[in-house]
Amino acid sequence: MLPTTVTRAAWIIAAAALFLVLYLHLLPALLAGLLVFELVHLTAPMLAKRLSHQRARLVVAVFFAALVVGAVVLALTLAIGFFGDAGRLASLATKMAEILENSRESLPAWLVPHIPGSVEELKGFVVTWLREHAGEVQLIGKEAGLTLAHILVGLVIGAMVAVQATVGTVAPRPLAAALSERAAKLAEAFRGIVFAQVRISLINTTFTAIYLAAVLPLFGVQLPLTKTMIALTFVAGLLPVIGNLISNTVIVVVSLAHSPHVALASLGFLVLIHKFEYFLNARIVGGRISARAWELLLAMLAMEAAFGLAGVVAAPIFYAYLKAELKAAGLV
Repeated sequence: MLPTTVTRAAWIIAAAALFLVLYLHLLPALLAGLLVFELVHLTAPMLAKRLSHQRARLVVAVFFAALVVGAVVLALTLAIGFFGDAGRLASLATKMAEILENSRESLPAWLVPHIPGSVEELKGFVVTWLREHAGEVQLIGKEAGLTLAHILVGLVIGAMVAVQATVGTVAPRPLAAALSERAAKLAEAFRGIVFAQVRISLINTTFTAIYLAAVLPLFGVQLPLTKTMIALTFVAGLLPVIGNLISNTVIVVVSLAHSPHVALASLGFLVLIHKFEYFLNARIVGGRISARAWELLLAMLAMEAAFGLAGVVAAPIFYAYLKAELKAAGLV
């Protein structure tokens, strides 16, 4: 069946909205709103629908929305506190610099000129860079604060939309109904991709924790900052592709604290985990949206070229939404 004029208009509006989300750097707000919407949508209706009185349903929906927003804010606070309190990330960076300094003699000759000669040299380089790019660093701090504000606003908007969807009884007009259908497909794509990525990150973190906390100690190898590296593996693993690069680089560098052989063993283990995660992505993420792994990688490559890191994060969700629309229209 050919799409109606209203459906075509809804497609155009949805495409423009998704483009503007990336162009105006509003992706954190969108993801935060979708997260709260999905969590409230999965919990509140189970109780609200059992109540016949409209006001009682509203109270239940608002309560669950406030509970979910509070839980998300608490989780963000704990995550920031874990890495910020006691300078865990700073300690990790300093330890990595010390490891590189102490490992210069065992590293390949071609690599030595490209790493700092000492921790003091690294600190001096950082101080000089900060002095030369003070304006850019200040802008980064401003952008971080703005991003946090966007996330908080997105949480509130997501909660409000979820409450309205839970208790709403007024039938929408044609265009509003078509746009609601587009939003529902986007939310479904978000649920499938993000929850699958969380599962993948948990599996990846579990294997990494076994390797760092169980396998290496069996061979008498005790790496520093093991707990921080495990936590970093989970948080970074929520980002497709690039998250693995971040956590793997840290683990390999810290493994140099013991010996180059341990670093090579860690690299080999992480390559195996990466290949296993590639298979998981194809099975878990690709299975949810009927897409092959190369399709997701191609989408991430194109989105990264167009929008940078935000494009990498948004690509699986937007591609899953596009695939859902094409399937609903009978085109794929």
